[in-house]
Amino acid sequence: MSGDQAVSLFSKTLTQSMSLNRIISERDAVSQAREAKTARLRELRLEKEADDRATALAAAALPKRTGKR
Repeated sequence: MSGDQAVSLFSKTLTQSMSLNRIISERDAVSQAREAKTARLRELRLEKEADDRATALAAAALPKRTGKR
């Protein structure tokens, strides 16, 4: 193998490696963004469920009307 061929092969390998690293980095960023969004939505859901339970308990504690006047 000549020096030029070796340099060309090394350059091609380096380019492929850099492309793979970029793809992996992008995939990781998308994954992290998805995990953050999921965590945020989970927190919002749990907060809403707690509010709904509190509202239901407050409504249950109110005296019931008989409907007669």
